[in-house]
Amino acid sequence: MTIESISAITIATHDMARAVTFYRALGFDDIPYGGAESPFTTFRVGTGFLNLIATPTDKQWSWWGRIIFHVGDVDAVYAKALAAGFSPSTTPRDAEWGERYFHLTDPDGHELSFARPLRR
Repeated sequence: MTIESISAITIATHDMARAVTFYRALGFDDIPYGGAESPFTTFRVGTGFLNLIATPTDKQWSWWGRIIFHVGDVDAVYAKALAAGFSPSTTPRDAEWGERYFHLTDPDGHELSFARPLRR
């Protein structure tokens, strides 16, 4: 048996409208299910999905990991994040492991990385 891929990842939000607005501002435009008023929203990401689930404010979480999204142009996504008024925790840079990337935390504290493999 071989594990072939990740179909989807689901993360929690305390404010679905705020979360949907945040992700749409970054270019997550394909929403096959849900939306700002829904308790569950799905964004299509390549061949997989990013799901958001509304969670009551009494449910808290701490740092749990990072979602890494491969994108066509790291610097363009960074510029889009800045234009939307977001504050990435890093600026785009070339890493020794062979990717250009930057980090950004969403409004619910989930750490995101936007990356692109460097050409060798």
